[in-house]
Amino acid sequence: MTRHLSAELGLTLRILFRQPGFWIPTVLFPAMLYAFFGANSGGGAWAANAMASFAVYAVLGVGFFQFGVSVAQDRASPFATWQSTLPGSAVPQWIARIIAAVIFVTLAVALVIALAHLMTDVDLPARAWGRLAAVCLMATGTATLMGIALGSVASARAAVPLANLVYLPLAYLGGLWVPPIAMPAAINAISEWTPTRAMGELAWAAMEGRAWSLQDLGLLAAWTLAAAAMTGLTTRPLRRRPSA
Repeated sequence: MTRHLSAELGLTLRILFRQPGFWIPTVLFPAMLYAFFGANSGGGAWAANAMASFAVYAVLGVGFFQFGVSVAQDRASPFATWQSTLPGSAVPQWIARIIAAVIFVTLAVALVIALAHLMTDVDLPARAWGRLAAVCLMATGTATLMGIALGSVASARAAVPLANLVYLPLAYLGGLWVPPIAMPAAINAISEWTPTRAMGELAWAAMEGRAWSLQDLGLLAAWTLAAAAMTGLTTRPLRRRPSA
């Protein structure tokens, strides 16, 4: 299992790093948006919350584009077709994708944090940084599984528009661009059931030193399990043991 996982992780990273035109924009885009909009949110708690929002936004982008779209493109490749005939489980392949997602998320979030230090007065205790890192790690699993599930059912051509169709509304509904208090009441009511709102609430609580809400943790866990179940259903045929 460990050897298989190492091989899958190495393959995933080589494929992604050999496509800089694909992964560099995904890593840079959240930091660019933060510099344009989030860094102008003021100082103190507002600045910290804006940084946390765009950190979560960076996680979401990696999950949907770096991995969701790439899964759809991989399914159309002859190599993926041959790989699907190999004996064994597909689990190491998906674990490798999540580990790779953590690497790219770290790069994307680090850029947002670096800009926050350069452009705002964000100054947080070590515990707050650790809690934000934990939220980003939890969100990475959810976003990556959601992206893989989308990529497992979408064609290579449809993956990008479908990813945008899901990713952009989720970012808005989660309050990552507009604070929930500024949303219309009807939109805010829908927002409270989205995975991105749960991610945002957990990140903002980390910034403000508040305890995490069990409701937000439970909602994020439910979305993660749902995404994992969908991934399992859509990818089950990818690996089959040859009949005896």
